[in-house]
Amino acid sequence: MFHTLILTGVLLHISDGAWIYNLNIGVTSGSPGIIPCQYKEKHKANLKYWCWGSVLSSCSVLAYGNETKTKLSITDYPEQSIFTVEWENLQESDSGYYWCTVEITGPRKLDAGYYLYLIVQPAPDVSVMSSSVSGHEGGNLSAQCFYSSGYKAKNKQWCGYKDKKCFTEKKTDTSQNSSVQISDDGKSSFTVLMTGLRLSDSGWYFCSVGNLQFPVQLTVSKPERKVLTTTPETEIVQHVLG
Repeated sequence: MFHTLILTGVLLHISDGAWIYNLNIGVTSGSPGIIPCQYKEKHKANLKYWCWGSVLSSCSVLAYGNETKTKLSITDYPEQSIFTVEWENLQESDSGYYWCTVEITGPRKLDAGYYLYLIVQPAPDVSVMSSSVSGHEGGNLSAQCFYSSGYKAKNKQWCGYKDKKCFTEKKTDTSQNSSVQISDDGKSSFTVLMTGLRLSDSGWYFCSVGNLQFPVQLTVSKPERKVLTTTPETEIVQHVLG
């Protein structure tokens, strides 16, 4: 059973017994992009769908499974309980409601899912310097998020996609985790600094300003081990100096 609740910009509906955040995602027209879709761990083996329309029961399927089409493709990551939808180029006319859905009770039975609203613009009101950032375990990384002039006074946040935990700029939230710091220049961008990175920090995040979001993929890897190479000459010098 699918139930719709109208709660603007917060939690929007219940699907398969789970609350899901509504997302209004900015997309740059004419450029490639990628959207993460989360699902329950118990649905790892189920077929995944990406479809268009305001109502789940009648939405138009655009891609499913690990299908690749001319304009978009779906890739499933069962170990993360996430599948991604990647496109080559969306136009402003492609703006609208899209669904991340899972087939459960039978073929084409899309009875578990949630929707996103994509806003395709030449210059989105919320965007990022890079949609993919990386760092090493124990190190630091930063992400820069941009916003238009109309969003200067809106709340700035950095949100984890999987745990739905959001960090707010320091001047308005002093209780936030010290490993995440947000600094807003008050003009057109804010910077997110993550320190003391852990491997478990890897995943999808959102730059969020007001009711708009832009996805960012974060990858944390183990530091590369440096191997000291020696030559007979350096060994002699080290022995003499020692």
